[in-house]
Amino acid sequence: MATKIRLQRFGKKGKPFYHVVVADSRAPRDGKFIERLGSYNPNTNPATILLDFDKTLDWMNKGAQPTDTARAILSYKGILYKKHLQGGVKKGAFDEAVAEARFEEWLKGKENKISDKKETLASNSAESRKAALAAEAKKKEEIAAAIVAKNTPPADEVVEETPVDSESSEETPAEEA
Repeated sequence: MATKIRLQRFGKKGKPFYHVVVADSRAPRDGKFIERLGSYNPNTNPATILLDFDKTLDWMNKGAQPTDTARAILSYKGILYKKHLQGGVKKGAFDEAVAEARFEEWLKGKENKISDKKETLASNSAESRKAALAAEAKKKEEIAAAIVAKNTPPADEVVEETPVDSESSEETPAEEA
């Protein structure tokens, strides 16, 4: 029986969530499967991947073929690299201790990359939040200044009160002519 390691879709529209499963290649995508290996959530940044490393490696060694997306996930988690190192041990290129040391070194580098990405995303989020607050404060100041300008008359329009002469107001239009 030809087996595949593939994704089984769950979640609602626009918010996918996947189970990583081993299934017969003839079974439908969301249908019957042999064993569940883990889960994959692409909605988070970076994507959340939970896999049973030993089960997945065992299925890869038994000959299960991953789909393209499943292959990318397995590569990301290091399962394909571990299988590659085991192949080198079987051929006699190096021993098990060297293979394990190489895998641990790769795993540490991968963890550092992931933690750096998380830190960068967190700092970018904090910076964008600060920039948004600064822009909002500036906009509020502009609105407040516009309201103050609207409610106070301009300085050149202030009318100076002058004393009214009683004689000039008593004049009639006939006398002026």
